[in-house]
Amino acid sequence: MQKKIILFGLAFALASCLQVNAQYTKQDSTYKKYFIGSTLFLLGNFATVNKPDFIQLNIGYRITGKDVVSIELITWKYAWPLGINPMVDQAYGTQEEEFPGYIREYGFALAYQRYFWKGLYAALHVMPTLQTFVNENGNKIDNGFQIFNTNRVGYHIKLFKDRSFIEPSLGIAYRPYHTEMPEGFKQKDDRWPKYTGEIGMHFGFNF
Repeated sequence: MQKKIILFGLAFALASCLQVNAQYTKQDSTYKKYFIGSTLFLLGNFATVNKPDFIQLNIGYRITGKDVVSIELITWKYAWPLGINPMVDQAYGTQEEEFPGYIREYGFALAYQRYFWKGLYAALHVMPTLQTFVNENGNKIDNGFQIFNTNRVGYHIKLFKDRSFIEPSLGIAYRPYHTEMPEGFKQKDDRWPKYTGEIGMHFGFNF
């Protein structure tokens, strides 16, 4: 399902490239400073297996035409280690690597974007999250905390006369800190790195 979502997003981005404009300039004072948005990974909620119950809301502010800050409110659940890349590693989704239950996370990310050339940007997302560990019987067994960061390079594509936009991107997600997991969860997670590559597809509406 994750591969279908990403392929759909890339096709949407390529189809939209005909409408690409230059990014906001320092001299342009007419651009809309605020936006709300999310990510096309919401489509993962239609999966029939390992449904993530994923919700994300982005609220942003353009300080200048080239500097953007935003907050991202996020919750989701997952049953495999985050170090397994579902795009390239067949271990994702296998019973051998599955947690004895799942992890539910609630977090908020603080993000900063800097535009370098037209719509090309680099971004840093820093997200502290609260974790709930749930066993195979659906019972909560522990709480946890982690910091989940993403470094991202992407392109901002204006749509519909700048009423909305999409941002396809490539990123590296990593966990510089997390509390110790319960046994069973920890054994699975320790087999995999604390970082993974990812493809992003954010969208938003300006106001």
